[in-house]
Amino acid sequence: MTTETANPVTITAPAGLPFVDIEREFDAPVAAVFAAHRDPELVKQWLGPNGYEMAIERWDFEPQGGYRYVHRDPDGNEYGFHGTFHSIRENEFAVQTFEFEGAPDVVSLESMTFEDLGGGRTRLRGHSVYPSVEARDAMVEHGMATGVTEGYARLDALLAR
Repeated sequence: MTTETANPVTITAPAGLPFVDIEREFDAPVAAVFAAHRDPELVKQWLGPNGYEMAIERWDFEPQGGYRYVHRDPDGNEYGFHGTFHSIRENEFAVQTFEFEGAPDVVSLESMTFEDLGGGRTRLRGHSVYPSVEARDAMVEHGMATGVTEGYARLDALLAR
């Protein structure tokens, strides 16, 4: 799947394999894109689908740190997520676990690579591995592409300020 914008999101979920790859470029320096992932006040401004409020209970973006946040949709329904940050290399790389509390015990392992493209541009690559193809498919079918695409569009706006 690829979206139609200046910087499209490419989401690849190969049949029969329990992972998803996400790739997106940003017209901003790698330090700014990385900071938008590290700083919880910035994360709240872009992560998730449009129209959802985000409350961050914990955001320790450091090795062996953790996070928990809740997205609230316009009808007041809440969706909690939590995980642990593992490896963090400034402006380069991060590894974390991710668990949607509505599907307990289904934990994915996610890596993000921040690539400096030069000229103040960044490529962000994400790779998420799920415990089964069924778990991966459930995540994809429940709006992953919408949340990622809308969130990255808001991140573009944040980075342009």
